[in-house]
Amino acid sequence: MPHSDDLLWGAVGDISRFAALLTMAELGLADHLAQGPLDSAELAGRCGAHAPSLRRVLRELASMGLVRVAGPDAYDLTEKGTPLRSDVPDSVRSSIRMLGEESFWYAMGMLPATVREGGSAFMKRYGPLYDHLAANPDVSRMFDDYMTARAIPLTEGLVKRYDFPAAATMVDVAGGKGHILATVLHANPQMRGVLFDLEYVTRHARQTLEAEGLAGRAQVVPGDMFAGVPAGGDVYLLASVLHNWDDDDAVRILRNVREAMNDEGRVLILEVVLPDSEEPHLGKDIDMRMLAIFNGGTERSREQYAAVLGHAGLVLTDVVELGSGAHLIEARRR
Repeated sequence: MPHSDDLLWGAVGDISRFAALLTMAELGLADHLAQGPLDSAELAGRCGAHAPSLRRVLRELASMGLVRVAGPDAYDLTEKGTPLRSDVPDSVRSSIRMLGEESFWYAMGMLPATVREGGSAFMKRYGPLYDHLAANPDVSRMFDDYMTARAIPLTEGLVKRYDFPAAATMVDVAGGKGHILATVLHANPQMRGVLFDLEYVTRHARQTLEAEGLAGRAQVVPGDMFAGVPAGGDVYLLASVLHNWDDDDAVRILRNVREAMNDEGRVLILEVVLPDSEEPHLGKDIDMRMLAIFNGGTERSREQYAAVLGHAGLVLTDVVELGSGAHLIEARRR
């Protein structure tokens, strides 16, 4: 077990390392270095940076193994740094940029104030997240890219480890740009889909589904899940939705789904399920972001999901591990 001092000072150092990583992502350093080494002055010119400042960041990035020294004042991209490129599969560049975006960075830095006062400092300054995104298209696009990148490994686990009913209609509630729905439909050619989300989101979803050749099998419906969801579905998917809301709001959403679903329908909740132990866990890290950004947003344990489902007239029937720290919770009418 690491010494407590190592743990504490390691966390302090992580702030500096993340700042360097964010600089690498923001300036697109991995893209510029993809074709071979550059000296710091040339790299600064290409990415519009101050060369002496960039040189100091490159020194930190080299210590992290993301770049390497390739000659006097020259640097090259390493294999470890390749996922920071924009043009590679499973790129993490958009995710890093989103987590370091000004409002998100503010939210995490103000976590002590949020805990002290019992309300999100982010919401006091920026308002509800989705209103903030709707009012700031550049941030919204970055957020969509982050959610898409985050969903890729989860979606792969979903289609590999869960048997969808044949010829079913799946309603993807708050389905974003539609990448999860597209993956499920490609893997299940007899299924049809409905993507349901806010009006400003559905414009991007239509583009995604058309580009995937699924416009004939997938309908896009704008609306507010607190007012109701499209009726008649066999499967209702809520992927990274319920953790944004407190128990009362989560129950409201689930009750709307229960009222809309077919008699033999099922609800699929794609979330991180917290362990009962005190071990480190991805869900505990994400829960700090939920605490910082939302009033009431929270990660939950299996028992907590079962309780929320029960209040909505649903019963938890299965929990499937999808990998990458995520789970699929299946529920049906009680």
